[in-house]
Amino acid sequence: MNDWAPIAKEYDPLKAGSIDGTDEEPHDRAIWRAMLARYVPNKGVTGDPHLTLFVARLNLLTTEEKLKEVFSRYGDIRRIRLVRDLVTGFSKGYAFIEYKEERALLKAHRDANRLVIDQHEIFVDFELERTLKGWIPRRLGGGFGGKKESGQLRFGGRDRPFRKPINLPNMKNDFYGEGSAEKRNWSREGTRDWRTRDRDHERSRDKRWPERERSWAWGESERERDSKEERSRGRERKDRDR
Repeated sequence: MNDWAPIAKEYDPLKAGSIDGTDEEPHDRAIWRAMLARYVPNKGVTGDPHLTLFVARLNLLTTEEKLKEVFSRYGDIRRIRLVRDLVTGFSKGYAFIEYKEERALLKAHRDANRLVIDQHEIFVDFELERTLKGWIPRRLGGGFGGKKESGQLRFGGRDRPFRKPINLPNMKNDFYGEGSAEKRNWSREGTRDWRTRDRDHERSRDKRWPERERSWAWGESERERDSKEERSRGRERKDRDR
């Protein structure tokens, strides 16, 4: 619990697949693939990773010029790399933007997230491939975020941070009175009090039972008496009418 944080400081596929980072067994095949992967970051990528932003969920028609127009508001840009398919040349929907100053990087990271570009709400985060130890990309079962429909949800990132885990052992001990000696004594005394109260209640109920029977009998006689009087009154009215 002391080492827990909502954002992962080191990438672990097993923890990333858990909603609170406490799972001990993989729950989908993608986690197995990520755990068995021997991924090495691309050495051909140039630039300073600590000054680079990762921009995802882009419209496939968004171009480098459009990205430069939007992200240049936050500071001077050194390089923009829109990832494209090697065969078709079409955009894959994500890009990397390198700034010249850290101030511009932090400002864009804070303000550009969830910005709408070409009718698409984008996602902005720091580059993790070269900065987060143990990083595994999503195509190998790693990554962060994901869609619920695909069944490959990953936690520990900006989009879907870890939830604070519940300390189940402490809750169980407190619930069953197993925590401290004082709590155990209190629970035992409480049970004794309830037992004595139940006994007193039963005794008083036995005492009150004859009284209730009398009252019920009296009530029944009263009702019978009232019904007889109503009948007699009805007969008298009939006789008068005749």
